[in-house]
Amino acid sequence: MMAKKKGLGEKHEAIFKYLEARQMQNLPSPTIREIQEACNISSTSLVNYYLGQMEEAGWIARDRKISRGIRLLKTRFSNTPPLRVPLIGQIVASEPAPVPPSDFSYFTAEDVVEVPQSILRKVDDDVYALRVKGTSMIDAMINDGDIVIMKPAQDASNGEMVAVWLAAKDETTLKYFYRENGRIRLQPANPTMQPIYIDDSKDLRIQGKVVAVIRQT
Repeated sequence: MMAKKKGLGEKHEAIFKYLEARQMQNLPSPTIREIQEACNISSTSLVNYYLGQMEEAGWIARDRKISRGIRLLKTRFSNTPPLRVPLIGQIVASEPAPVPPSDFSYFTAEDVVEVPQSILRKVDDDVYALRVKGTSMIDAMINDGDIVIMKPAQDASNGEMVAVWLAAKDETTLKYFYRENGRIRLQPANPTMQPIYIDDSKDLRIQGKVVAVIRQT
């Protein structure tokens, strides 16, 4: 349990637990309204007040330019040793980019990323990490230079974030996955970018699902 700081009480702890639970489930940072409803707080202005105190105490950081801009700075597992995940390459989060001849292996086998146990409680043998290039997933709080922890997969459910290979152009990209109206939609989390539609599922191969995000800033 994180030690409470002077002036921070039960509502701050409730907000912290909610933020931490969403992070553990690899869900995007909540909006102020979502925090209000989840933590049974009477108004959004009061949520903002609590968040301001938590920010001042060093529990969180906030990017007020976006609606989902809250980031945890401390966790309940901050004193436990980090897990080590192999960092095997990079994935584009913008327009799809050509697959390099090395098929993701920009880095040597010795490259690893240390992952706090607050984000990933255990490491399976097949879990790997990719560094993100681009800003198409920025509203999912994934920026250029961040690292995504991936688990190999060949299929996905609607709304899951996946790394995909597009066969027709031999390109890769990181997007939200949706099956709808007989085709596949690859949805960016950036309002300035358009979705990618795939009419034939044979033209797409899912390479993995995002299970955690390591933010670099």
